[in-house]
Amino acid sequence: MADKCHLCLLGLIILSSLLTGTSGVDDAHVFISSSKNVRLPCNNHLHVCKSTTWIYDRHSSSVELINLGIKKKDIERHERLSLGSDCSLNITNVTKEDYGSYICRQYVNGQQQGTDARVFLHVLHVSSSSSQTEISAGSSVTLSCQLYSDSESYDGVSCDDWIRSEGIQLFWVNQAGVKLTISDSRYQISAPGLCIITLTTTLLNEDDNREWRCEVTHRNQVKTSVTYTVKSS
Repeated sequence: MADKCHLCLLGLIILSSLLTGTSGVDDAHVFISSSKNVRLPCNNHLHVCKSTTWIYDRHSSSVELINLGIKKKDIERHERLSLGSDCSLNITNVTKEDYGSYICRQYVNGQQQGTDARVFLHVLHVSSSSSQTEISAGSSVTLSCQLYSDSESYDGVSCDDWIRSEGIQLFWVNQAGVKLTISDSRYQISAPGLCIITLTTTLLNEDDNREWRCEVTHRNQVKTSVTYTVKSS
């Protein structure tokens, strides 16, 4: 490949979302990659969804998304929300701002039925230091991978403390699935906090189609991942 060959860094997101863990009888945790679609289950729904209300909560600030089976249209992201036939909440094109706590609540004749069912949404997002769509070989690029999680809402602790206590890890792997470490001479891996990890490298001509993947694991089981692939222009 010629020295003047340009490389463009394309973010190809590979999703593997998973429900895992519980913070209460009807609570669930969902891990998802940004830009993907996600389904949040309502574990306390009744026979019909007209009794279902969905509430979004983050940092003790609540917003009603669905009221008695009807989507609220005066909220910023209403076009990305829908109610499933099983009363689940569907969110399309997830963004890093969608992380937080989602509450499914049931009402009959104005009275709440049963307890709340909470779903905690954790969003994995990767950003690049380069704002250009094309970058040439020899350029340095930094990929920042961050897990957005409102851990204070359910554990009352910081994201770092929550990750440490739950055995959750973020790390980069190459296209062969081998974990990249600080001992790799070509890569600079740093972790400003447990909920964020960065990869810095200088692109080579032979990096065409090379992949780097950021993974979130819980006790060595992958929950979700984001893959960046280098493509020649």
